[in-house]
Amino acid sequence: MRLRGRNRGYCTGVDCDSSHASRFEGAVTTTSILLALVLSSCAFLLPDQFLITLCVFNAILIMHGLSRKGSIAALIQIFTVQLGITMTLYYLLHGQGQMIQGLIAVLRVMLAFIPGWWLSVTSAPEKIGRVLTWVLPAKWAFVIGASLGLLPFMIKEAREIYQVQCLRGARITSRALRNPRNWHELVTCVLLPLLIQLLKLSKQMATAAQLRYYGTQDKPTHWKL
Repeated sequence: MRLRGRNRGYCTGVDCDSSHASRFEGAVTTTSILLALVLSSCAFLLPDQFLITLCVFNAILIMHGLSRKGSIAALIQIFTVQLGITMTLYYLLHGQGQMIQGLIAVLRVMLAFIPGWWLSVTSAPEKIGRVLTWVLPAKWAFVIGASLGLLPFMIKEAREIYQVQCLRGARITSRALRNPRNWHELVTCVLLPLLIQLLKLSKQMATAAQLRYYGTQDKPTHWKL
């Protein structure tokens, strides 16, 4: 709160500290978003000889994310599935001569994933949404912030669906997916149920936002996802 005196405004000590802390958090979140965007872009734009340096930066992000109690299990699963599918396709289409290029392609995809994972672990969704309102409409910022907030939940949901389908006998284990004929089961048994769950959750969030009169003002004064 800012109080007005006769000649100029001033704020109390507690309010000033809160304002400074808010600006500092905004600066940190902005820096984190820019860093994640730059590193994810570099994963696809940098030449191959610079990928080792990029791996070092991403390793630092992983260690920082783990120190903030982030789970790396989802990254390992994504890397394993991506590696199996990509290497199989490269082998079928190009033979053994292009296997190194396939491995580099998988590495680039993972290097693009890691900054986003780190951002979701270290920055609260409401802070990201608040920063995005500086350059985007409030509704778009809310959608992006809410999507980042849902990412850990959807990863957990995907893991549970995968485990249940494996118990039911679906041919979606890492060994079974080596055969391209089984890839359709991964789509029908895991991806489609996950998509349906995501649509249900999105509708629930939209209803909750409408019940809280979200969207009645151009710029919301409070973020809590």
